[in-house]
Amino acid sequence: MRERPGITDRPAFENRPDRIENRQQWQENRQQRRDEVRDQVRDNHPGMDFWSDHPGWAAWRINRPYRWATWGALTGWVGYGWSEPMAYSYGENVYYEGDSVYYGDEVVATGEEYAQQAEDIVASAPEVAPESAEWLPLGVFALSPDGEASGPAPTLFLQLAISKEGTITGTLHNTATDKTQTIEGMADKESQRAAWTVQGQTRPIMETGIVNLTEDTAPALVHFADGTTQQWLLVRLEEPAPAPKQ
Repeated sequence: MRERPGITDRPAFENRPDRIENRQQWQENRQQRRDEVRDQVRDNHPGMDFWSDHPGWAAWRINRPYRWATWGALTGWVGYGWSEPMAYSYGENVYYEGDSVYYGDEVVATGEEYAQQAEDIVASAPEVAPESAEWLPLGVFALSPDGEASGPAPTLFLQLAISKEGTITGTLHNTATDKTQTIEGMADKESQRAAWTVQGQTRPIMETGIVNLTEDTAPALVHFADGTTQQWLLVRLEEPAPAPKQ
């Protein structure tokens, strides 16, 4: 992501989702990075007016893309019958060790299998005419490597929304290149894993637990075409204040 045009190549930093030893420090780093990212966005993009300037990108008839859903609102919207959320705390209850991926103390897949599962979730999304579906906004997030207390100002911004059928859509906007791509994906009913990629591509794939997208910071995984997986952080952005009238 650092000085890259988008999530199309594996960034130079290494950030495999191994088990975190000092969880308290990691959480403190996330909170510090969240606050720093929000300050950086206010300083560098005070209006963040991309969506108002490009209404066609605003997730098809969503005019408040910064709004976000609570777990209760999400479960009431998606007809999956979810009651309790499944936790996906990468580096804590979901982590990589050797070639295996663990959920708690149980091996659930190899690293390759886990990434393929995410690809299968994306591929399971039904064909939906965007203008005929109803969308619930999940918010706008800035993307940053996870685990760092400080870093450069973000240039990648992800806007997500979900349909009543569990289809995920949105935009990936790169402020460094002013390039915007459409996102497509799906929330899996059984596992509650949400996965998405740029429309027309199979990798890289970003995934997280759907409940993570109801929080102000959302740890996520990115599976790259070369077989590597990295741990990233989605920082929820607050809706910018309207520009003062002239």
